[in-house]
Amino acid sequence: MAQLQTRPIQLYYWPTPNGWKISIMLEECGLPYEVIPVNIGRGDQFKPEFLALSPNNKMPAILDPEGPDGAPLSVFESGAILQYLGRKTGLFYPGDERGRVEVDQWLFWQMAGLGPMAGQTHHFRIYAPEKIPYAIERYTNEVRRLYGVMNTRLSDRPFLAGDYSIADIACIGWAKLWERQGQDITQFPHLAAWLERMLARPAVQRGLAVNAADRAKIDFATDKQAQSVLFGQRPAG
Repeated sequence: MAQLQTRPIQLYYWPTPNGWKISIMLEECGLPYEVIPVNIGRGDQFKPEFLALSPNNKMPAILDPEGPDGAPLSVFESGAILQYLGRKTGLFYPGDERGRVEVDQWLFWQMAGLGPMAGQTHHFRIYAPEKIPYAIERYTNEVRRLYGVMNTRLSDRPFLAGDYSIADIACIGWAKLWERQGQDITQFPHLAAWLERMLARPAVQRGLAVNAADRAKIDFATDKQAQSVLFGQRPAG
């Protein structure tokens, strides 16, 4: 359980919706951790020491010094990290197969749908040097559809899998940015109520606050170097 962790988990992180998933989970589980910033606008994700942990040059990643059998273990991909921490602590991830499938469905829904579609919406609405109406409409409408799916799911339960779980933790960082995605949250009352419940959780608040000031250090809408590194997916220089 979480209280048995004696050495902090290393969290390779930048304050983004994907990074927030893991800072929130660590806070919810009460696990000790230390943050190792990965400045994605300056190319830290391409450093050899980070690529050794995350070969896809994406954060977040973790290094758990007290992994299985006490041996260190690194994990990349936010969904895999959430599952690992859920299994490690026994928290927010059911142990029974039916419960776990229920959570996994919505976790993978976020990983394959809500996250990528919302990310593309942010890109074309805010960051793209050329405003392409078709792309803006395409991704904005798809996020609206996904919010509708989420709203229907939450119409008869407080959280996506019934009980609070890693599926909710995976979604909150993206859903709280609904305005940037061109959405009207009043169209989705059950989703809006879920957002209120989520954002009222102290651990969610703490997770969202981790290194929050770093988000203001780089304006990806105007910083050409950051755009080249992040959107071109290549090292600076």
